Amino acid sequence: MSDNHYDRENKPTNERRMKRRFLIEQEVRYKMLYGQRIAETGAGKTLNISSSGVWFTTENMLTIGMPVELSMNWPVLLNDSCPMKLMIYGCVVRSNEKGAAVAIERYEFRTQGRSFQQPVMTPAIEMRLPG
Repeated sequence: MSDNHYDRENKPTNERRMKRRFLIEQEVRYKMLYGQRIAETGAGKTLNISSSGVWFTTENMLTIGMPVELSMNWPVLLNDSCPMKLMIYGCVVRSNEKGAAVAIERYEFRTQGRSFQQPVMTPAIEMRLPG
């Protein structure tokens, strides 16, 4: 069986991706996992994402086959008011000096607390008793 896919005009292409990719550019943080230990952390930006994978920039080349945890702010608010974070768990399937691809094994959305402004703190007043 051929790895070729066909475009809209029924011409063969060499595209191997089966899932639609979305160009979403968001800050991403990653943790390379080694058992229960975090082997490496870093930050980058997502370049595209699908239901089966993520391509993102990295600070270093990542080790292919290593489990990784990604976290990114989701660009849409829940109920137009609550920010969400997308957590992705998977394995590095491709990496070069510019970025890495992770195959998604599972993912979850987490709500983030609404941001409230901290109350302004007034300086403490020193009280002295007469005497």
